[in-house]
Amino acid sequence: MVAFLYLYYIKKKQIILSSIRLSLIQTALFWEDKGTNLAMLGQKIRDIDVATEIIVLPEMFTTGFTMQPAKYAETMDGPSVDWMRRLSVEKKAIITGSLIIEENGNYYNRLIWMLPNGQLGYYDKRHLFAYGGEDQFYTPGHKRLIASVKGWKINLQICYDLRFPVWARQQSVTASTTEAENNTEYDVLLYVANWPEKRNHAWKTLLTARAIENQCFTIGVNRVGVDGNNIAHSGDSMVVGPLGEIIYHRAYEEDVFHIQLQKEEIKNTRAQFPFWKDADDFKLL
Repeated sequence: MVAFLYLYYIKKKQIILSSIRLSLIQTALFWEDKGTNLAMLGQKIRDIDVATEIIVLPEMFTTGFTMQPAKYAETMDGPSVDWMRRLSVEKKAIITGSLIIEENGNYYNRLIWMLPNGQLGYYDKRHLFAYGGEDQFYTPGHKRLIASVKGWKINLQICYDLRFPVWARQQSVTASTTEAENNTEYDVLLYVANWPEKRNHAWKTLLTARAIENQCFTIGVNRVGVDGNNIAHSGDSMVVGPLGEIIYHRAYEEDVFHIQLQKEEIKNTRAQFPFWKDADDFKLL
């Protein structure tokens, strides 16, 4: 089943603008140390001194990719979600990233989409990383989250989801229109991750592929450093344009990268290369 949650962030009474500004935080994480991670990330967020509308954190930003959810999970009214809410208000920006949430006895790798008015949406990771045992401890999600910001539509996903193109594939939403912008679900595909260095070639290749096949901006925000299981992460956070061009890429180093995306680039790409018209019709069940 697919559900769509449209969350509106209105600035200066303008709903549809041509650009959107994001800040991407590629960082090392302290293994299973929520307090230290929140303090570190809080400082990085407060140090952002440019205008930004969306701040993106990695997957499981409070703990690293741990398989001990019973020990580290919180509820939706817990301190980490509250931390996101307070910082979002303070910075007047959306903050997003995933953390471990317990709900009705189940544990979720849950991406939180926190708005500066205190409202939030969330996406539960659909594809659990069985190779690393994630499927033994966490419950998969079944609904996609496509958020709306100033007329931009952003499809929010987590790490291993990247390997499954059907889950990300654009679907026709208004088949009768001839305008590509109105006939596609989203403009930006965003992944937060703890993707290991050993498979960074797949990470970089698949981010580029998702951008090309969906004619959208694709963003991947990954961590760096070695985790508690001695797994190294090279970061390789990227921003890829709708033709597959690499706009930003950073490996191994911590970085806070700011970027402004232009809606006109997507419109021009889809108009010049209207491949979306030839896509197969399908439904996610």
